[in-house]
Amino acid sequence: MPRVLIIAEAGVNHNGNIETAKKLIDAAADAKADYVKFQTFKAEKNITREAPKATYQIKNDSSSDSQLEMVKKLELSENDHELLIEYSAKKNIRFLSTPFDFESITLLKKFGINIGKIPSGEITNLPYLRKMASSFNKLILSTGMATIEEIADALKIIFQTGFNKNNVTILHCNTEYPTPMNDVNLLAMLDIKKKFKTKIGYSDHTLGIEVPIAATALGATIIEKHFTLDRNMPGPDHAASLEPDELKAMITGIRNIEEALGKRHKKPSSSELKNIAIARKSIVASKRIHKNEIFTEDNITVKRPGTGISPMQWDNVLGKRAIKDFEEDELIITR
Repeated sequence: MPRVLIIAEAGVNHNGNIETAKKLIDAAADAKADYVKFQTFKAEKNITREAPKATYQIKNDSSSDSQLEMVKKLELSENDHELLIEYSAKKNIRFLSTPFDFESITLLKKFGINIGKIPSGEITNLPYLRKMASSFNKLILSTGMATIEEIADALKIIFQTGFNKNNVTILHCNTEYPTPMNDVNLLAMLDIKKKFKTKIGYSDHTLGIEVPIAATALGATIIEKHFTLDRNMPGPDHAASLEPDELKAMITGIRNIEEALGKRHKKPSSSELKNIAIARKSIVASKRIHKNEIFTEDNITVKRPGTGISPMQWDNVLGKRAIKDFEEDELIITR
C-alpha cells in the first residue's frame, strides 16, 4: 500500500497575518504532515458584493462583514506566497495552495507548484476545470456537495484536455463545518473508487480525528484536514479545525494504521512465532501409560506446551501402541 499523503489544511486560518501563517507551517511540520496547504484567491474575482455567508461562517464570524469583506481580509499577496513557500522549504514541509481563480492558478504555477487542488465549490465551474487540467501535472478533486453525476461531468471536462487519469485523486468530502457524523458517509469514498477507477482520498471537516484514520483503513491515498493554532481564534474555519496536538495525534494514528494494514497475505508475523510453542497444545499422557499399551481417549489428552505432536494428529495417534512408558503430562511420541 502506498504511503498516505497527509495535507495539513491551514486554509485561511492565518487570519491574514503572515506571522500566524508561519506558525501554522511550524505546527504542520512538527506534526510531520507531508504538505501544508493554504488558499490562493482574489476575493473580488470570486465573490459578488451580494453573496451571503454560509451558516457556519455567520456562526464563527461575529462581524457584520459581507462574505466578500470577510474573505478579502484573508487574502495572501504574491509576496506572502513567496515568503511562505521559502519558509516551508526551510521547515522541510511541502507547500500547497488551492487556487480559486485564473489569476491565482497562474501565480501558483509561477512558484513551481505542480499539484492543483480543486475545491468542492469549483466542481461545477467548467472553465476553471479546464484551466486547472491544462496547468498542473497532478490534480486533487474535492467532491463536497457533489452528486456522482456531477463528479462524472467534472472528470469528463478534465479528461477531454488529455489529462492523465492516473494523475487524478478524488477526495470524498462533506462541506458542512463541522460535519455531523451521520453525514460523513465514508463508504461513498469506495463508491467513487469503484465507479471512476481513480485514486481516492478524504477531506475531513468533522471535529475529531477518528474519521480520517478510518478513511486510511478503507484505502484513502490522501487525507486532508483543517487545523488551527487555536479553535477560539476569530475567523470562519477555526472552530471546525484541529489544534496542533490533535493534528499530531491524527497523523500518528494514520501512520500506525498504515503499518497495521500490512500486505494482505495471512501468515504468522515474525514477532508472534515465539508464541506458538507457548499458546498451542500437544498430545500428552493423561495418566501413566505402560509400554505397548494402546493410546485411547482415556489415557491421552491435549495440553500446553505446543512442542510435541499436534492435536491435529489426534486420530492418527489413537489406536497406536506406546513405544515406552509415559508419565502423566509427558509429551507423547510415537517413533
